[in-house]
Amino acid sequence: MWKKLLIVTTVTAIGACSPQPYKATNKVYRTEAKRWSGVVKAQPDNIAVAAVAPPVWAGTVNFNLRKPNYVIIHHTAQNSCEQTLRTFTLERTQVSAHYVICRDGTVHHMLNDYLRAWHGGLSKWGSITDINSVSIGIELDNNGSEPFDSLQVRSLLVVLDTLKHRYNIPAANFIGHGDIAPRRKNDPSALFPWDRLADKGFGLWYGDTARIAVPENFSHLQALRLIGYDLQDTTAAIQAFKRHFVPGDSLTAPASLTDGAKKILVGVMQQAL
Repeated sequence: MWKKLLIVTTVTAIGACSPQPYKATNKVYRTEAKRWSGVVKAQPDNIAVAAVAPPVWAGTVNFNLRKPNYVIIHHTAQNSCEQTLRTFTLERTQVSAHYVICRDGTVHHMLNDYLRAWHGGLSKWGSITDINSVSIGIELDNNGSEPFDSLQVRSLLVVLDTLKHRYNIPAANFIGHGDIAPRRKNDPSALFPWDRLADKGFGLWYGDTARIAVPENFSHLQALRLIGYDLQDTTAAIQAFKRHFVPGDSLTAPASLTDGAKKILVGVMQQAL
């Protein structure tokens, strides 16, 4: 059973000159997967406590695998899928993701969904400070300054729908790297179609702002915190919110929100609560 769970779709061969360009790194993957499989299968060690009778191993029969509960969307900030795949197969880079989706819609599933990828880095969302342990990372082949290809977005929607139903991930838990690490990251860029994803149930959005009233004494910072943003750097948090929900305002007045943006914030907050 465990062996089956640790099998993952390997990276598709790229280029006619090398039919198996990732043969060596795939071998490393299998070795590491086998090592971690052994850790999972090992009987837990009892913890001896002084002045207490020696513990007796009693294995429960009620358990399964921990499942991911968030999806974090990134852009690669690189110029090709080949470059990103190479980055994720070099040990010295210390970065990875579960999925890489190319501009043409090709999907590379690089890591079993139940395993922990290194994609979030130093980040926080709500009270969660170890995003990598609860999330799936998806990298979109995009340099950060170009529109996202329609074929790529189409494949992304298929992957997101699969993950949402497979792991019962709430709509609110589809977020961007820039949301969880606003001081360090800006991906996916302001060109990413979050509204289109939200229409399909992946991520929060807002309704008709004409029907939204901003409450008296409204605290935009408290609203950002309720959604999940880390307020250690309030300007970065505001910018991250605008990049995600008000991309037209993302390059203006970095530390403030327009009246229209406040209505959007209220709408998103209502969806989050």
